[in-house]
Amino acid sequence: MVHAQRRFVSTATKYASVPLSSLRSFPPKSALAANPSTFSPETWTALQPPPASALSALGHRIGFGSVLQIPELEQACTHPSVLPLFAKRHPNQKPPLTNGNLSTLGNALLGLFASEFVTTSYPHLPTRVVKAAVSAYVGPNTCANVAKEVGAAHLLRWLRTPSTLLKPAVLHHDALSSISRSLVALIYQRRSLPSARKFAHQFFLSREVDLRKMLKFRDPKVALTETVAKFGREKPMSRLLKETGRLSNSPVFVVGVYSGTEQLGEGFGSSLRMAEYRAAEDALHRLYLTKTPPEIMRLPTSTFSDVDGDMFTEGEENAYQAGELGTTEVRLGSAGRGRIIIS
Repeated sequence: MVHAQRRFVSTATKYASVPLSSLRSFPPKSALAANPSTFSPETWTALQPPPASALSALGHRIGFGSVLQIPELEQACTHPSVLPLFAKRHPNQKPPLTNGNLSTLGNALLGLFASEFVTTSYPHLPTRVVKAAVSAYVGPNTCANVAKEVGAAHLLRWLRTPSTLLKPAVLHHDALSSISRSLVALIYQRRSLPSARKFAHQFFLSREVDLRKMLKFRDPKVALTETVAKFGREKPMSRLLKETGRLSNSPVFVVGVYSGTEQLGEGFGSSLRMAEYRAAEDALHRLYLTKTPPEIMRLPTSTFSDVDGDMFTEGEENAYQAGELGTTEVRLGSAGRGRIIIS
C-alpha cells in the first residue's frame, strides 16, 4: 500500500488536474475500494477533468478568455482516446465531450491559412516544397509545440492506445497536437474566420522556417538550363570571377553563372566544378525563393468581414486583387515512387 501511495503521489504531481493541496489525502478511498492491487495512478489521473481555473488561464493566455467558455476549453483538451476507458470505469455517467470534430475542423483551417500564406509569399515555390513548408508551419510537430507553449500540455486528457488494422496508435504527441487544432476551430466557431486566421498567424505562421533546406537539386546545372529555356532566355554560362591559391592545398574559386549579361547566381568552392555547382544552385534559390513584399501581399481570407453577418458579402474596401501566378517547376530526373524529381 505504501508503494502504491508513493507512486500515485509522484504521478499526480505531474498533472495540473490534481491540486497540490490534496496530495496528503491521496490515494482516494473510492479509487482503492474495488481492488487496491490493480490500482493505476495513470489511469485515474487520465479520467480527472482539468480544473476550471487552469482552463480559464489557458483562455486568457491565448487572448480569448472572454470568448471561449470553460466547457469548450475542457472539450478542446479532451482526446477521444479516453472514451473507452471512461465508459469502462463509469458506465452510468454521460461521457465527456471530446475534440475529435474540432481537431478535424482546425486542421482544415490551419491548412487553408498556411497554404495561402506560403503560395502568396513565394509564388514560384515548387509544389513539393509548398507541401513541406505547410507541414513545417502547421504540421503535428508545430501543433504539439504550440500546445506546450500556451501551457496546455498538463490539461490534456488522453489514453495511449496501440495501433490496429483500422486505426494508428495514439501517442502523446498526436493527442497534444489536437489541442492546438481544436483551439483554432473554437475561435472560428465563436468569433469569425479572420479571428482564427489572426490566431494562426500569431502562433503558427510567425515562426521562422528555412525553406532553402527544403530545395534539393540532383543536378542544378541541368535544372537551371531547363528553367532558363522555359523563360525564353539565353543559355546560362559560367564565368570565373575570382580565384586564389590555385597551386596550393586550399584553393578558392568564385564562379558566377550568367544569362547573357545578367548574373543569375554566384558560388564558391575548392574546385571549379564545386563553385559552378553552387552558383547554379544559388540561381535556382533566387528564383524559387523570390518573396512577395509584405506591403503588397494580399491573402484571400483577409477580405472576409470580421463582423457578424454574411461572410461572402464584401465591400469595396475588401475587394480582393489576386497576384500573379508563379511559373510551374521543372520536372526532370528520376527518383522516388513517381520516378520524378521536382527541381
